[in-house]
Amino acid sequence: MKFIAALAALVVAAVATAQTIPPITNCATTPTQISITAFTLTPYPLCINQLVCASGTGTLNTPVIQGAKLSITGRYLGRLVYTDNHDLCALMAAQTPSFICPLPVTMTSITACVLVKPNAPANVGVALQVIATNGDGGLLFCQA
Repeated sequence: MKFIAALAALVVAAVATAQTIPPITNCATTPTQISITAFTLTPYPLCINQLVCASGTGTLNTPVIQGAKLSITGRYLGRLVYTDNHDLCALMAAQTPSFICPLPVTMTSITACVLVKPNAPANVGVALQVIATNGDGGLLFCQA
C-alpha cells in the first residue's frame, strides 16, 4: 500500500536559490489519506519555464479518484507571490498514461513534473505549501 507522493516534494520547489533544500513538514491539521515517507526533487534550484520533477513514496489509505486537485502556493516574507493549481488525475495521466484515476492504494512509485510558471520569483527563497485533495473532498496531503 505504498503511493509515491511526488507532488508533495514540490513544497520545497519554490526556493530558487542555490541553497540546500529545506526540510518538508506536514502542514495538515486534519487526518490525511497519504502518509509521505521520502522524496527527491530535480533540478534544484528551480528554473523558470522549465520542468521540475519530484518523486516520493508514502502509504496511500484510499484510492485517488477523479476530481482530485493539487494546489501550490508560495509566500515570501508572508506575502503570497506564487499560485498554481492542477487537476491531479489529469496531471498524472498526461505524464504516465497507465496512471489513470482511480489510482489504487497498491501504487508504489510515481514521478510528477510541473512546469515552473514564468511568474515564479527568481533568486529568492519562497515558502511553498502544497495541498492535494481527493475527488471526494478528503485531504490527501499538505506539505510545507
